[in-house]
Amino acid sequence: MRMKLTIGNLHVQDVCLGSENSFKDGILTIDKEAAIAYLKEEDDHITDLDIVIARPGDDTRIVPVIETIEPRVRMDGRCLFPGVTGDLVPAGDGDLKAFKGCCVTVVGKEWGSFGDGVIDMGGEGAKQTYWSKLINICLVGDTDEEFERHEQQKMNHALRWAGHRFAEWVGQIAKDIEAEDTEVYEFDPITKREAAKNDLPNVVAVLQPQSQMEALGYNDLWYGWDMNKYLPSFVSPTEVFDGAMISGSFMPASSKWSTYEMQNFPILKELFAEDGKEFNFIGVIMSNLNVALDQKERSAIMVRNMALSLGADYALVTEEGYGNPDTDYVRCQVILEDAGIPVVGVSDESDGRDGFGQPLVVLNEKLTTLVSTGNVGALSDLPACATVIGNLEAMNRDGMSGSWGYDEILGKSARDDGSIIMENNNWFCGNHISGFAVKTMVEV
Repeated sequence: MRMKLTIGNLHVQDVCLGSENSFKDGILTIDKEAAIAYLKEEDDHITDLDIVIARPGDDTRIVPVIETIEPRVRMDGRCLFPGVTGDLVPAGDGDLKAFKGCCVTVVGKEWGSFGDGVIDMGGEGAKQTYWSKLINICLVGDTDEEFERHEQQKMNHALRWAGHRFAEWVGQIAKDIEAEDTEVYEFDPITKREAAKNDLPNVVAVLQPQSQMEALGYNDLWYGWDMNKYLPSFVSPTEVFDGAMISGSFMPASSKWSTYEMQNFPILKELFAEDGKEFNFIGVIMSNLNVALDQKERSAIMVRNMALSLGADYALVTEEGYGNPDTDYVRCQVILEDAGIPVVGVSDESDGRDGFGQPLVVLNEKLTTLVSTGNVGALSDLPACATVIGNLEAMNRDGMSGSWGYDEILGKSARDDGSIIMENNNWFCGNHISGFAVKTMVEV
């Protein structure tokens, strides 16, 4: 027996809003009114909801972006996100269908928060994120969650979970349609692999998703469980692809892993692609990122011991975020190196608007191989877009992580003429630490 996940892909050429649900000749049609009625019925905290389509190349700015999700359906009837859109059920094996080339994009109609960001569909801003390459099915909403409306840090619970329900609802359209191509991910039990594979160096991936908020409801979820209360565990990479983990609302926008990124984690897909060639991919140690030093050390010790018990020869460590999480990120690498397991680290960096600051909060001479996915502090200064989906004023008012309401030199982030100036921190998942590379390093 093995974990085997099969994803049948349907490639979307365009998305239209109509009075029925269908997929034909590459055109995905969504019954807008039925979708809105369903989502409002599921959560009476939602007071206002609209669906708007943004296409690659459109002169459109989307802000504040809360979440992105790939529409999918499980062929066996299980829910798409266990513990969130349905009962707790196993994830990581079975058959799925997925609509490729599009994403559900959750947008605040009025209010943004620290963890929300910006997507530009056209112009120079489109180069900053992967999302400009996709058709964004924007779910634009407001809620009665008054307790956090004027808070910088929001759970955005009603809108985030509406996005997951909507992605599952849209995914149902694919159920009876033949897939155009298929991805298959087979994860064999590590003790029952063929000799030729076992003779290769063993590589383990260590993922550090966001779990810093001790107040529950802001962090990433694992099978619906708040990861602040989670301890490192060995998991199958297919579980990550299959909705076991969903994104939270806490981390600064550019450094987040959205749920879409978790569903398609490029780093893990690359490890699968090379598995059995130069190395033996032995799976994922799912860790966390907490605040207290004893919690950080406990997690690092558990990661070390699991890696040793699994027989890891090499490790890849990647964090969701920067700043405080750099402590966990660096400590995990150091403790693995001390155990004789060489590490490659993947993260973005925060080295200031001029690029000359210290890239990580903590550094150590044992970190010898690091991959940078971008600098959160670099400035973006861009003209107005013809269309704004959401509320541009959120950049000035709501404490978003890379924008501001006043700067004595730069002024406010969202100018009166619709142009913007902000740190790259504000591009939604813009540094794509999951592996959707949109940037490169240049030596100056």
